[in-house]
Amino acid sequence: MHVTEDLPRFACPDWWERLQAGQTPMADVPLNEAKAAKAVAFFNRLRLPDIAGNPPLSEACGDWFREILCAFLASEDPETKRILVRELLCMVPKKNSKTTYVAALGLTALFMEEAPNRQMLIVAPSQNISTRCFEQAQGMIRIDPRLKSIFDVQDSDKRITRIKTGTKLDVKTFDTGIITGEIPILTIIDELHELGKKNKAAAVMQQIRGGGITMQGGQVLMITTQSDEAPTGIWKIELDKARAIRDGKGGGAPIMLPVLYEFPFEKQVDQEYWRDKRNWGAVLPNLGRSIDPELLVDDYENNGKVNLEAEQIWTSQHLNIQIGVGIGGDGWSGAVHWSDCVDPKLSGLDDLLHRSEVCTIGIDWGGADDLAALYVIGREKVTKRWLGWGQAWARQSVFERRKGISSRLREFQALGELIISKSSEDQAASAADICRRIADTGLLPEARGIGLDSAGIALLLDALEARNLEAPQLEAVAQGWKLQTAISSVPLKLEDKRFMHGDQALMAWAVGNAKQTLRGSNYVVTKEISGAAKIDPLMALFNAAMLMFLNPEAIGRSVYETRGIRMI
Repeated sequence: MHVTEDLPRFACPDWWERLQAGQTPMADVPLNEAKAAKAVAFFNRLRLPDIAGNPPLSEACGDWFREILCAFLASEDPETKRILVRELLCMVPKKNSKTTYVAALGLTALFMEEAPNRQMLIVAPSQNISTRCFEQAQGMIRIDPRLKSIFDVQDSDKRITRIKTGTKLDVKTFDTGIITGEIPILTIIDELHELGKKNKAAAVMQQIRGGGITMQGGQVLMITTQSDEAPTGIWKIELDKARAIRDGKGGGAPIMLPVLYEFPFEKQVDQEYWRDKRNWGAVLPNLGRSIDPELLVDDYENNGKVNLEAEQIWTSQHLNIQIGVGIGGDGWSGAVHWSDCVDPKLSGLDDLLHRSEVCTIGIDWGGADDLAALYVIGREKVTKRWLGWGQAWARQSVFERRKGISSRLREFQALGELIISKSSEDQAASAADICRRIADTGLLPEARGIGLDSAGIALLLDALEARNLEAPQLEAVAQGWKLQTAISSVPLKLEDKRFMHGDQALMAWAVGNAKQTLRGSNYVVTKEISGAAKIDPLMALFNAAMLMFLNPEAIGRSVYETRGIRMI
């Protein structure tokens, strides 16, 4: 393959043009041609065990996956002769035979490895997926007499051993104790996006990657569809990294090769574009093989178009359209710009206060099964840009009543973005302490500095009053359609990069969860529309924004000092 020397490693700026031309959307990678030929020859002879006639992969698999196979198993630096592709992330829509193909890739890697007594892994997020993957690999061996003399299959352990070398390929279901003993030299992770929903997935990934820095080396291949929820956790981390590398922003020597079958974001937002079935083929490399074009359209018409929520989920799975960036028709319009407005120097509240000339605070106080949230907007000195930082709280009852999001909340807790409170009083006191701390800097305006949703805030008002924070500094912010200014104008500030934030995972999650609907002539964002996927931190942001739109001036530290209020 030809390699373009003037691009960062693995950058593929023409990825969309390649997709439109029916090509694999990945950078050209130098190969050990003999090794690549051996890998392809073995892979091609494998036969599909669950299809009539058991066609070989030479016929049943498209060239797109063979290119991935070669890049992953046979990449080689022309000068050092070392492996270039240590990691590969492939995001491809549902029903493109990825589980079957990675089972075949695992067998190919096992056959290619000449070192004795090594360990390889295929990791799936659920028992059903791991069983399916193992059954495919097992079936490929059992319908080929020659392969039965090369591999020993141990059904009870979901293990395949190459008899000549003793190297083992284990198929396992993900759990936090999956890595024991020897670090695997090769790991394949199926449906990586599902790991974004699991606690401690990042720690397990770090263990798996430990093989990459040993003398024996190690490789990781991740293959997945897009998530049916807004990306989070390890999935968001890896997807963001892959996109940065693909776009030439991943540093000088990345080890991950991205292969992402997705529309550009401007096409994902363009509903008219992706609803046109003629455009689907660009992101479906197996269309006409494992995917019947007519049945795919029928499924969309009968199931995918039931309502907007169903359409969002269907398109996330079958077209890799990301949920949470304003796609699908009812996402908050600011979500598409959120990830582009990260200020890496804004690491916390201290940074925001140091850089701001005035601040406003918004608070959204939830019930027993909600989050409580506070958001601070600072107007930056000189530039007048808005800077944002948020904090949220939850009581234990949230974890009991909202089990579907409990793992996400634990991740936010670990990052320090969510505080677990023992009681409602503790929660109110913690929020009031932050407000007092900001007030003592002199950065709040004398009036309308703290904006509140007036529902259910009695304990919070008591805590604020105990810290000498009361009217006129407190302002009840009208909700519903009266938040129109913030709902519609904050996206414009994000688009122009006049509103920057510190890339908090909690805020990205809330922004991705937000649903926007038109009522009369006004857009509204409500908790009822978003359901269990919380948006309280975003509502707090809107409350702070409504006050910042009043163009306030800071009261100044000296005023607090003359009033005899204790300084922090």
